[in-house]
Amino acid sequence: MSNIVVLGSQWGDEGKGKIVDLLTRDVHCIVRFQGGNNAGHTLVAGGKKTILHLIPSGILQPHARCFIGNGVVLDPWVFIKEIDTLAAQGVEVGPGRIVVSPKTHVIMPYHKALDTAREESLSGEKQIGTTGRGIGPCYEDKASRIGVRAGDLTDLDLVRAKVEKALVEKNMLLQNLYGKEPVLVDAVMEEIKPVAERIVPMLGDVSSALEEAIADEKSILFEGAQGTHLDIDHGTYPFVTSSSTVAGNAASGAGIAPRALDRVVMVVKAYTTRVGGGPFPTELSDQDGDHLQQTGAEFGATTGRKRRCGWLDLPILRESARLNGPTDIAMTKLDVLTGLDTVKVCTAYKFRGETIQYPPQFEGALAEVEPVYEELPGWKEDIGGVTSWISLPTNAKEYIRYLEHALRTPVSIISVGPDREQTLIRK
Repeated sequence: MSNIVVLGSQWGDEGKGKIVDLLTRDVHCIVRFQGGNNAGHTLVAGGKKTILHLIPSGILQPHARCFIGNGVVLDPWVFIKEIDTLAAQGVEVGPGRIVVSPKTHVIMPYHKALDTAREESLSGEKQIGTTGRGIGPCYEDKASRIGVRAGDLTDLDLVRAKVEKALVEKNMLLQNLYGKEPVLVDAVMEEIKPVAERIVPMLGDVSSALEEAIADEKSILFEGAQGTHLDIDHGTYPFVTSSSTVAGNAASGAGIAPRALDRVVMVVKAYTTRVGGGPFPTELSDQDGDHLQQTGAEFGATTGRKRRCGWLDLPILRESARLNGPTDIAMTKLDVLTGLDTVKVCTAYKFRGETIQYPPQFEGALAEVEPVYEELPGWKEDIGGVTSWISLPTNAKEYIRYLEHALRTPVSIISVGPDREQTLIRK
């Protein structure tokens, strides 16, 4: 059995949750290896929608065991709420079914307060578009070596000492720079105690558990959050998330060796979307953009914000392929393109008098590029009920072949609708 990394190739919202849910039919362990509850994965099975922010999407497969890796930042209140919601739906979510690494950092109330205060202090185009979930400040404390980790929840005296230390700086910023009320230590401890009691029984050595699974020849799926171009190093900085979203971080964020990664499935939405600020070369503000937004129901699973929509962007995808080394591609939302007379693809950029095949590497430079388009014929046939490759409209198949040729990578999975069953598997 192979170990699989599933990740997004664009700016997130590619439909990774559905692909993870599909692939976990054949794997034993699913691991979240980075990010926090600023990610949202929407699953539809039998017409029933489930939105998850922290718990791996594979939780809906009853045989699978789910892990929260050390690279994640965990909001304990959101985590417990998801557990209770799933339990009410009859999904088993107790200790043993979900394992949290003691090295996972915990998002605290002061992280959220600081995140929101910073964003509110910015205006217009300077705003990053953060979800205000405290993700960035939590990763900051991790790098500053003052963070609270999930394993600390077994010792609330240790947590209190860390909170007291952190709040010296946090309250100075909140009060003196942003004009906000201070966060009180006692209030934080009162909030953390009940969730700590729920999380402690789920703590376990994720790295050892995965090593054991590999030794027993059990398969593992590593579930990424956000998308490649939100990566803290390789994304459109500063309009990025606070963690590394690329395939190479699956090993570090889960606590296993890179040689254990066998397959990298890069999820590509059939067009491009983006939430929040930042440059977006193929963004549309015409009726085609409205078609993509409305037909694709493009609203953020985490924030509910309307997503910006545009044509497929090959320079962005070439960069993603270079960074992630995909073995194959899963294309999602192909059905949303149905009804368009022509479908455009950005094949290159014009940038400072040159034609370039990859995004420019300097901050802000992506906002300067002019997309170079090629038009492909569209299709009118409804593909929501298509169950085989041969039954797809000719122009839809040509669109997929075009992408395969451009990225030199096969498209192995094609999603033609939101439901779990609306998926084609190509051998």
